[in-house]
Formats: sequence, structure tokens, C-alpha cells
Amino acid sequence: MSPRRNRPRGGARSARRSGAPADPGERYGLERTAEWRGEEWAVRQVTGGAAVKHYRCPGCDQEIPPGVPHLVAWPREGGGDDRRHWHRACWNARDRRSARLQRSRNAPRY
Repeated sequence: MSPRRNRPRGGARSARRSGAPADPGERYGLERTAEWRGEEWAVRQVTGGAAVKHYRCPGCDQEIPPGVPHLVAWPREGGGDDRRHWHRACWNARDRRSARLQRSRNAPRY
């Protein structure tokens, strides 16, 4: 029995190994563009290992604890100051949810 081949054989994949992204807009590999409310939003996935702080999801108004994978979204025209951290399910359901949820009296305000 011959050993398994771990390296891909040439073709289109070999161009991707050079380190240059195929699409100039693909800076980080996990970043994509989504349209919402008539604006273009940059959406980037954050892995659990990279999430080190507590964030509050604007979709459900619940806390995203450290170590939980989630999404970061911001308007393309705005800049980095408008970044919001979302649960994946909340981002996918953003059109069906209202942004103005009422918190209970003793809920933490972050």
C-alpha cells in the first residue's frame, strides 16, 4: 500500500498557495461583503481562539463571552469605529429582529 499524498496536485490551487489572494477585496480570507439596509457591510468571522473580550450582540442584546466564535460587521463607507460583534444566528436573522430590545433592570450594560 502506498502512502497517502498530502500535497495537492497543481492546477488552480497552486496559484492560491503563492499567498496572493485571487480577489483583491479578499484581504483576510474570512472577510466578505453583505448588503443590508441599502448599505454594503464588511463581515469577518472571528474564531473562538481570537475572541478574548466580552461583547454585546446588537441582534439579541445578549453577551458574547470570550472563546465563542462570532462575526464582526461594519459599514464599508464608515470605517472601523462602527464595528459590531454579532452571533452568527443573529446576523443571519437580522432582518427578522428588531434592534431596540428592552433589557431587564438588572442586566449589565456594556
